[in-house]
Amino acid sequence: MTGRPRSLPGPGRQGLRLLAGPLLRSAASVVLLTALYYLAPMDRGFGTLTLVLLVLGLALFGGLIAWQIAAITHAEHPRLRALEALATGVPLFLVLFSATYFLLSKELPDSFTEPLTRTDALYFTVTVFATVGFGDIAPTTQAARVLTTAQMAADLIVVGVIAKVLFGAVRIGVARRGEAPRFPEDEA
Repeated sequence: MTGRPRSLPGPGRQGLRLLAGPLLRSAASVVLLTALYYLAPMDRGFGTLTLVLLVLGLALFGGLIAWQIAAITHAEHPRLRALEALATGVPLFLVLFSATYFLLSKELPDSFTEPLTRTDALYFTVTVFATVGFGDIAPTTQAARVLTTAQMAADLIVVGVIAKVLFGAVRIGVARRGEAPRFPEDEA
């Protein structure tokens, strides 16, 4: 052992193996969620059921984050586990809103400046999440604006609160392992 903290893998084969697992699982979850988004039958229109499913999906997202927080605090490599949690949670969050925008646009094509394909809906969701708002697609109806505003508020929660909670879980996991803080944010 080189005295390197155990929460970050060292160089060499062992370090690459430690990185490979979380990276492969993260990539697999992104690919799986994206494939499900494109393959899911979304032929029903937008309605109460869509909103109920969005709320249930967001509750599932919250449960996933809560479960991931517990897993991070007990993980052998808490930082890698936190990155894996973000790589799983954020795509789920984005796909939930993308599907909702797609269904809204399908039911009410004038809800946005142009009818949305699944790719357009995903693009719009990511531009709202990233706060870049290119302006080529914009909500035009009250329903679309309310939904977009709800996503913006949820984005702030995801980026601010959940990121803080995940980093707090990393701090707890590092402290639990009895390691010296490696980064300033690891100090409690």
